[in-house]
Amino acid sequence: MRLPLLLVLTLSSACFAKDTTIQSPNGKIKITVSDTHSTPSYKISFNDKEVIQNSSLGFNFKQQASFAEGFKITKTSNNQVNSQWQQPWGERQTIIDKHNELTVTFNKPAPHGGTYIVRFKAFNSGVGFRYEVPKQTGFESIEITKELTEFAIANADKATAWWIPARGWNRYEYVYNTTPLQQAGLVHTPFTFKNADGVHVSIHEAALVDYAGMVLNQRRPGTFQADLTPWSDGIAVKKHGAFNTPWRTIQIGEKAVDLINSDIILNLNEPNKLGDVSWVKPGKYVGIWWGMHINETTWGSGEKHGATTQNTKYYMDFAAKYGFDGVLVEGWNIGWDGDWFFNGDVFSFTKPYNDFDIDELTRYGKQKGVQLIGHHETSGNVSNYRNQMNDAYALYEKANVSQVKTGYVADGGNIKRIDDNGIARHEWHDGQFMVNEYLHSVKLAAKHKISINTHEPIKDTGLRRTYPNWIAREGARGQEFNAWGTPPNPPEHIPMLTFTRMLAGPMDFTPGIFDMGFNGLGAETNRPQTTLAKQLALYVVMYSPIQMAADLPRNYLAKPEAFQFIQDVPTDWQHSIALAGEVGDYIVFARKERKRDGYSGNDWYLGAVTDEHARTVDIKLDFLDGDKVFEAQIYRDGKNAEWKNNPYDIRIEQRIVSAKDTISLKLATSGGTAIRFKAL
Repeated sequence: MRLPLLLVLTLSSACFAKDTTIQSPNGKIKITVSDTHSTPSYKISFNDKEVIQNSSLGFNFKQQASFAEGFKITKTSNNQVNSQWQQPWGERQTIIDKHNELTVTFNKPAPHGGTYIVRFKAFNSGVGFRYEVPKQTGFESIEITKELTEFAIANADKATAWWIPARGWNRYEYVYNTTPLQQAGLVHTPFTFKNADGVHVSIHEAALVDYAGMVLNQRRPGTFQADLTPWSDGIAVKKHGAFNTPWRTIQIGEKAVDLINSDIILNLNEPNKLGDVSWVKPGKYVGIWWGMHINETTWGSGEKHGATTQNTKYYMDFAAKYGFDGVLVEGWNIGWDGDWFFNGDVFSFTKPYNDFDIDELTRYGKQKGVQLIGHHETSGNVSNYRNQMNDAYALYEKANVSQVKTGYVADGGNIKRIDDNGIARHEWHDGQFMVNEYLHSVKLAAKHKISINTHEPIKDTGLRRTYPNWIAREGARGQEFNAWGTPPNPPEHIPMLTFTRMLAGPMDFTPGIFDMGFNGLGAETNRPQTTLAKQLALYVVMYSPIQMAADLPRNYLAKPEAFQFIQDVPTDWQHSIALAGEVGDYIVFARKERKRDGYSGNDWYLGAVTDEHARTVDIKLDFLDGDKVFEAQIYRDGKNAEWKNNPYDIRIEQRIVSAKDTISLKLATSGGTAIRFKAL
């Protein structure tokens, strides 16, 4: 006789059994927590097969004895949640939070013991768990030297992994590797792999606040340890009194797209703490940006200076005519002359160059109905930025700026802070100091009703739920690598990002390049390795509530028919579904627009992209509203399209469809399809 789940948990609590278990609401995922091994441990099965084998829990401290050997389960409790909440903006408006929860208390008697709790949440799409360390004698102030959390992958010798290296000079901005799992060494999260049974798994974290970012370190083959990015003094995390860690997340799916369709990361974050956030506005923008990457203009002052009053007005005129909300201006402020990569000490965030009249542009923007989008580059010298931050945001608030792109360009491990003794220290972008520094900028910006788009960021862990003005971030190789990267982003880059980096949250990828040949065509030049249709599909595939039309205005005016899709596509969605795809190969998304700012809320959009291989994908349109018919406005690769030498071949056509139809997507090499389903 099988006992009901709640009864099993109650008996476990009463008898202090050595193992205690919990299952997901659909029963497919099972977590077993144990104290019978050398240290407390957990394991996870999916469809009755182990995904995570017995894996250790605990901490090492600099002063106190470890939370490791000798700890026993002394109490368990359980809870069930079935609720929903709404995002002010996002991939979908309503988020379902349905999970079963198990709380396990571990204790070891004094003098070399203590108490800690591990809280597990089992969702149908995966697992989240975190440590909760209560206030207790001897632990008033602690320094964590190591988190003992492990992820021991079952049948690791037969698994395939997709990953980028951690703690390198280029932060998160690497081309992804596809290797046997055992070849992944020190890796960033989200870390995605497929096991021998074809089950897809991604390990990440949620609600990273006042703690070090976690990377994964494969020690014994198949066993990854949580590796916390340290302070400059070598300590991983510094805490006072009671504390909780971020959630360690393990998303699990039978298919690759199941990972994308999960909301675990958002559900493990706290609700909105800012109150009314109606001032946080999704939208689309253009900007003085791409011209600098292709060397038509410069960030620094001089005859090629991009951030001039005249040039900004030109972009504002273009934005107003074609329905864009803002104009991003980089290089407007003192500090860009010379080698700006090393100029962090001299940047001013309130003093413009003489050829940039911020007051006049504020006036002109209000007249045109277009905002300036602000920009703060720190070159990694965060103390200089912190000292000016309040005045800088106050200036932008006065100038009607409601979004700011911040930049922290510096090699990994070379963030410069000045300590209390006036000594320069150098930190990692994902260490505890910078985790707090990024969040400080977001909280302060909120006081000025400013949203933050962080570049060279800490990875996304779902804090946009708690602080909805953290509207986007970078955190991967963006479009700029196609201008000067060595190598540029490969054809598989986008279908790779959707199953890895994009599991964390929105990315400001800056899509929409129409001129593929600024360095010439072919496979060997720095240029977007895509077709034109694929660039359009990015607006649906690469989710962000703010999307840039990144190319120069003249290149859009040269292809007005294709440009129409960028004008039409929204950036805020009622619902989103990953319909089909495989990691690094291809991806197909469908999204329904949210009713907002001129959008009816009735139209659907589809985006599909592929890697270097041409392919045909048949997609049922049963996601469409069943009682409506739609005009499918299709932007697809032409018959002779291929990314190397014929990227511009695009076919634009219309047909009437309904939810009963199937559409065949013929994708060229590194090609794509973008469709607007306009409700009739």
